[in-house]
Amino acid sequence: MVAVTLTTGRKLAVAAASLAVAATVAVPLTGSQAAAGPAGSVVAKNPNQHGQITSLMRHMSLEQKVGQLFVIEVYGRDANNVSDAAKAGNQKLYGVDTPAQAIDKYQPGGVIYFTTRGPDNIGDPAQVATLSNGLQDAALEQRPKIPLNIAVDQEGGALVARFGPASRATQMPGQMALGADGSTADAARSAEVIGSELDAVGITQDYAPVADVNLNPNNPVIGIRSAGADSAAVSDIVAAEVGGFDDGGISSIAKHFPGHGDTGTDSHYGLPEVTHTREQLEQIDLPPFRAAIDAGIDAIMTAHVTVPAIDPSGEPATMSEPILTGLLREELGFDGLIVTDALDMQGASATYPPDVAPVEAFTAGADQLLIPPEMDTAYASVLEAVKDGTISRKRLDASVYRIIKHKLDNEIFKDPYVNPATAPAVFDNPQHKADAQEITDRTTTLVKNDDDLLPLTPGAANVLVAGWGAGTTAGIAAGLQKRGATTQVLESGTTPTDAEIDAAVQAAEGKDLVVVPTNNAWQVDAATGEPTAGAVAQTKLVKALLATDTPVVVAAMRNPYDVASFPEAATVLDTYGYTSHQLESLVKVLYGEVNPSGKLPVEIPDLYPLGHGLSY
Repeated sequence: MVAVTLTTGRKLAVAAASLAVAATVAVPLTGSQAAAGPAGSVVAKNPNQHGQITSLMRHMSLEQKVGQLFVIEVYGRDANNVSDAAKAGNQKLYGVDTPAQAIDKYQPGGVIYFTTRGPDNIGDPAQVATLSNGLQDAALEQRPKIPLNIAVDQEGGALVARFGPASRATQMPGQMALGADGSTADAARSAEVIGSELDAVGITQDYAPVADVNLNPNNPVIGIRSAGADSAAVSDIVAAEVGGFDDGGISSIAKHFPGHGDTGTDSHYGLPEVTHTREQLEQIDLPPFRAAIDAGIDAIMTAHVTVPAIDPSGEPATMSEPILTGLLREELGFDGLIVTDALDMQGASATYPPDVAPVEAFTAGADQLLIPPEMDTAYASVLEAVKDGTISRKRLDASVYRIIKHKLDNEIFKDPYVNPATAPAVFDNPQHKADAQEITDRTTTLVKNDDDLLPLTPGAANVLVAGWGAGTTAGIAAGLQKRGATTQVLESGTTPTDAEIDAAVQAAEGKDLVVVPTNNAWQVDAATGEPTAGAVAQTKLVKALLATDTPVVVAAMRNPYDVASFPEAATVLDTYGYTSHQLESLVKVLYGEVNPSGKLPVEIPDLYPLGHGLSY
């Protein structure tokens, strides 16, 4: 293989070495062999590529083929040298010390990076790039040489962003903010920026875009991760993002099939049921996935939800053959990778033991199995299922064929390494930050301005910022101070105490303005049907401040439904997130530096229709 030696000592494959890894084990094929792939698989349109895939597969052991089905997490920020805590994590999961040893043990098809789960993979750009190169080194030490898919959940927005501000990654707005914007060009550019930054650190695949249509105000897991409640609008945003990720240099995964938007249970902690009829599924849930397929999406993630209209057995979609094979493969004609949602989530693990879940998901039609809770058990169970005929060799080969084709299509064989020395410049690209702010400025929604309080006049003013979020309240206050205001900050979390509410009311006396950020002040407990303690407490805070003589601006920083808890509030804005750009956009709108143009992408029941939004 022709390679360039980098200053880091890593190797960067050049374009001329396109498929050299595969070619090292190439075996000539006859014409008939080149004409068709394994049963049930998509056949490469390029006969040369088909030959490379089947040649690789002929040199793979059964154990290596089973390994390709798994996407695992690993602990630590370096492939070979990790902290004692990371060693303990890897030992607990896999019985090894380092990420490289986990790759060597299982030869998985992919790895997924995390920050908050415990694996702690993500620091600065150069570190992540070095980790990615080390993992690819470990994968390519095996024969035949098959590189990894390295994935991450980077949806945009503040909720599911593994690369947060500390990583220096550009914080693009999330799905519902983009839905409020309504611009497919902005959606595509947002995905392109995210994709280009992930590509620079060796990530090959983003578990985004979210294609769910959020109809349920009390959905505890989707909410602002969805572009909204209008299926056609969500479809347009999703299709644009598929192209944007591709332009950014990575593949994308539309999730969560066949739709997680109208549920009242979080599948991390239970098994939700989608009660839509088949007609409703066709009208609401499936169009965004059809749009993603039409846009060329090459992977779709399953949902841990039951859908009786498609499969009355009660099997979650992840384990349902009628849903994955019947609906997604056969009816929708999807021929790319089907990837499960994490198998360690309660939506899967509560019902299916560690030795059952991976086999059930695979026989249902999944190609890749994400984060099984017990990897040794999962691997052994799938291997045994192949050996005893529960999973046929043809079925196994069909998925392995798709996985290798995916890696060839996305040029991971061609260029598995990245340059850690150049990654920081991609993350620090000033155009990325400027585009993030410009796009975000088009997302903020002015829901109410009954007293014509807004826009504010810049200059001296005494303002109280009281409510949810240490970073949020501080960020809003900083923006106000830049425009001449004197501020007092009283942060009270998601569940302000009576003492904190009393303190805020006292502080409001004599102030010119109060700004109150909220986070899910409209949230119902799925088990009881009653408002959560946080929703009750935040609503109490807002109403207590409204009862003072000081003008109040309420800013719903997460789900836009909060206004329903305090309809008497005269001035309400929605930001759909709390990135630094969203805080800046909020303050810009307060002062009229930006004329608000965001429109509600969801209905606020009994108050405001989808598409509502005021301007100055």
